[in-house]
Amino acid sequence: MPSVASYIPLISGLSGYRAAWLKSDVSAGLAIAAVGLPSAIAYPALAGLPAETGLYASIAPLVAYALFGPSRKLIVGPDAGTMTVLAAVLTTLFADPGLTASRTTVAALLAMIVGGLCLAARLARLGILATFLSRPILTGFFAGISLSILVSQIGRVTGLKIGSDGLIGPIFELLGKLDAIHLPSLALAVSAFALLQAARIFRSPIPGPIIVVVLATALSAMFDFEALGIAVVGDIPGSMPPLAIPSLAGISLQPLLLGAAAIFLVSFGSGIIAARSFSAQTGERVDPNRELSGFGAANIAAGLFGAFPVTASDSRTAVNLLVGGKSQIAGLVAAAGLLATIVFLGDSLRILPIPALGAILAATALSLIDIDALKQTWRISRMEFAFALIAMWGPIGLGVLNGVVIAIAATLVYLLQKSMFPRYAILGRIPGRDGFFKLHRAPDALAVEGLTVCMIQGSLLFFNTDYIAEKLRALVDDLPEDTRWFVIDASAIPQIDSSAAIMLQEVRAYMADRGIALGLAELHTDALEMLERSGLVEEIGRPMIFESIEDCYHAFSRDRPLSR
Repeated sequence: MPSVASYIPLISGLSGYRAAWLKSDVSAGLAIAAVGLPSAIAYPALAGLPAETGLYASIAPLVAYALFGPSRKLIVGPDAGTMTVLAAVLTTLFADPGLTASRTTVAALLAMIVGGLCLAARLARLGILATFLSRPILTGFFAGISLSILVSQIGRVTGLKIGSDGLIGPIFELLGKLDAIHLPSLALAVSAFALLQAARIFRSPIPGPIIVVVLATALSAMFDFEALGIAVVGDIPGSMPPLAIPSLAGISLQPLLLGAAAIFLVSFGSGIIAARSFSAQTGERVDPNRELSGFGAANIAAGLFGAFPVTASDSRTAVNLLVGGKSQIAGLVAAAGLLATIVFLGDSLRILPIPALGAILAATALSLIDIDALKQTWRISRMEFAFALIAMWGPIGLGVLNGVVIAIAATLVYLLQKSMFPRYAILGRIPGRDGFFKLHRAPDALAVEGLTVCMIQGSLLFFNTDYIAEKLRALVDDLPEDTRWFVIDASAIPQIDSSAAIMLQEVRAYMADRGIALGLAELHTDALEMLERSGLVEEIGRPMIFESIEDCYHAFSRDRPLSR
């Protein structure tokens, strides 16, 4: 019978906990809370949500992940990329004039559905979905998202009301309203942005966003920014909301599920990439299926407490490792620290100026553009770089939600492109040596007179059968007249489907008309069973099915009678 610890990883995670670690965990937790506070307040603005929802999303999910997440070091919370996809989903949903629910309610529902999708995927062991969006495609996608975030800050840093959507529209609208820019707001935003960059360049021991939040709040109190016309955060509730299941009343289920699926795919994919990036430092093994449990619990907790979808947080996890957090206790301390902030510092946060938050979001957006990763992709694979550019263009040209579709489509096209044209090579023998070698790579290798051995490297499936059939026929047409056997080395063919089986039957007939017998060597078990059911094995004869290429060579050398 499974133990309690198997259901609550925190129990097993704390086994062997040492009292000396507590100081490190408390220090790390307080640092996580300090670093997470600015983004917790700023990120909800991306989706048109009140600032307090970011605080809720930084508290409840931390506790849930500490209880049910497998990692001792990973920290979950609001994420700029996930927030931008959430914003696009909310925009799509609220385009329906019949939707009467609040944005907060819908965001909480999306968080719960995302959590449910995580748990369903966990039960189905679909952790492989984490790798569905490749690293280059996610790099390009988030670069596109970053540009969308930058443009969306125009209104916050200028004090203008920007009604246009997309990348170009808001810029043209800004140019038409230059004389209406609120200069104090702009000056504050530019100063905050410059301070953030200076903190980054000079590697300030205090993170730039913390400096900006503290300084901007102090200046707002001293000079009454609200009276000067600078927008401020406004009232923040002094406690967590009561635990409640968001109501589905008046909300169309189908677009809600589709939106949640988009958020799930992007947030889980980026979350696992973050987890794997940090695993090299922590030595922890990342199991995507187990992470689904942690992410599922975190998102359900977010929904129950009126927040929004969350995932692994790069910045907060980095701080946890830097300060020396040892266990999930650090996450629990961070949650407690942020809860204390709501209770005791809510009045101070009320006067935090919006332009300063816009500067933090703009700086965060720039950090999402991973130039080094794009350069590395260009250096390693021009094709993958092209797909990264396609994924980057999606959020810019078609909007963030459509950008998710473009990223998925680019992934599918990339997979098809890799699979549609399997490589093949003719094999021969090197005098005095055992085994077969690729003729184009081994200059000393010679084709065996009367025997052609062709290695196909890749699955034979419905979408590449025409290509393979064309190549095999072309090879047969160019064979010497004394060729009697054409044997396919199937050791690198993991899968064969029914379409490929029919194709091989047609190729066998094409070869038979030219007096050439088709043989197959080193078939995988599943592929052999497929060809047996299709009747191909019976057609070519059992003697022409070989365990290895060496068996084939020896059989040919004995000039064994053929079964036709």
